[in-house]
Amino acid sequence: RYHTTFRPAPTPEIQARLRQNPRDKEENIENRVETYYRNVKELEDFYEDAFHVNADQDPHVVFEFIESCIIKPLPCKK
Repeated sequence: RYHTTFRPAPTPEIQARLRQNPRDKEENIENRVETYYRNVKELEDFYEDAFHVNADQDPHVVFEFIESCIIKPLPCKK
């Protein structure tokens, strides 16, 4: 899989053959985000032991953070 910004196709010939998944069109993304925000409170209540991940980082940093939360979780206030 390729990404136009983060992992572009290596050649113009491959780029010309690529297609966008219909689910990734802007209006579909807006609907999914709207649905998420409509339900986020219920999700937070249901998954009360979940942890927040800043995924806007290097993938290895994200992986190490998730691994540390699973293997040696920080104590929580109850």
